[in-house]
Amino acid sequence: MTILRTRHRVAGASRTALITLALLSLSLPDAAIATTTATQVQAADSAAIERQNRAIVEAAFEKWRGGTYVFAELLAPDVVWMIHGSGPVAGTYRSQKDFIEQASRPLTSRLATPVVPEVHDIFADGDTIIIRFDGTATTTSGAPYRNQFVWIFEMKDGLVVNAEAFLDLVAYQQVVDNNAPRSQ
Repeated sequence: MTILRTRHRVAGASRTALITLALLSLSLPDAAIATTTATQVQAADSAAIERQNRAIVEAAFEKWRGGTYVFAELLAPDVVWMIHGSGPVAGTYRSQKDFIEQASRPLTSRLATPVVPEVHDIFADGDTIIIRFDGTATTTSGAPYRNQFVWIFEMKDGLVVNAEAFLDLVAYQQVVDNNAPRSQ
């Protein structure tokens, strides 16, 4: 009798385990489908944001190329802009105003013409946009200014919130050191 009760207890435990496994297997496909659907929705949202960010940057560069100042509408007021390298302008700027006054204006005030960008590549990955372009202008002394750039933008709500810039800082500094600022 003891053996029989143990056998029934084992059989009862096995039956409970089988029922649990059967119920889990019924719920797993729905969970897998829900997870897959959520992942697809996230991927679609990410792809839409990526397309939107890329379109914003492409349009801004096209306007810039046409002579329109675009930075006020492209950069968040509290943008963090880092210029990599060594030289007086290298460093981190913690607002649009700081970046323009400390990094952009020293160069642009010594140019007789605006920098004209020639975009070679724009890469997009979610909120990150990478732009590789050349920029050309004429300095106040009449000399040409040419530089190559790679900018990496982190976008949020259609604005650049973080930027990293790679460029020839020697070419930048030569313009600043060898050209008088335009009269205001």
